[in-house]
Amino acid sequence: MKVVVFGASGMVGHGVLRACLLDDEVTEVVTVGRSPLGITHPKLREVTHADFTDLSPVAGELAGADACFYCLGVSTAGHSAEVYRRVSRDFPLAAARLLAADNPALTFTYVSGAGTDSTEQGGVAWARIKGGTENALLAMDMRAYMFRPGWIRPMHGAVSRTRAYRIIYRLTSWLYPLAHRVVPDRLTTTELLGRSMLAVVRLEGAGPHILSPRDINRLGAQGAA
Repeated sequence: MKVVVFGASGMVGHGVLRACLLDDEVTEVVTVGRSPLGITHPKLREVTHADFTDLSPVAGELAGADACFYCLGVSTAGHSAEVYRRVSRDFPLAAARLLAADNPALTFTYVSGAGTDSTEQGGVAWARIKGGTENALLAMDMRAYMFRPGWIRPMHGAVSRTRAYRIIYRLTSWLYPLAHRVVPDRLTTTELLGRSMLAVVRLEGAGPHILSPRDINRLGAQGAA
């Protein structure tokens, strides 16, 4: 299995990349980013690229992929609505159009979040934008899966690139065991996210296509079996 990972330097992407490198069925991992990850692995090939709205210069590097795990994102804090829309909608759609061209068997996963608005009519801007992205991806000729995690526990060295999130994770990490007992279906881990993305590739187009934290945890646990 050849997989492409966008956003491997982020917290979620770190978990996905780790799962891919550990999985025996994954023979090649291509990461796409603006700067090197600083990781060496026999399966890993890094592609450095700046313009995520035009991936044609690196199309040859991405050709023949069985799956794309799209984990690239940006926080609404400190970014204009225009920047947020470009990163959260224009970038993933550009990647999907390139990778899915003449490849309907491609599995494409997109990380949105709990509360994403599929109607695109709600009052929360980020939820509308990500809902529109989900709808556009689901309408494309490929095997698309939308991941909507809630509270994510970073594991195995995964760190958020957003400073405010890093502080929140550090201050609330002690709550995770309690939350896991009280509201287990509202949280997940970077490890389970990574395993569940590989698990949906093996669904070969079967549902569910919009995954809640419960779905993510269930599939991730199966991947550990």
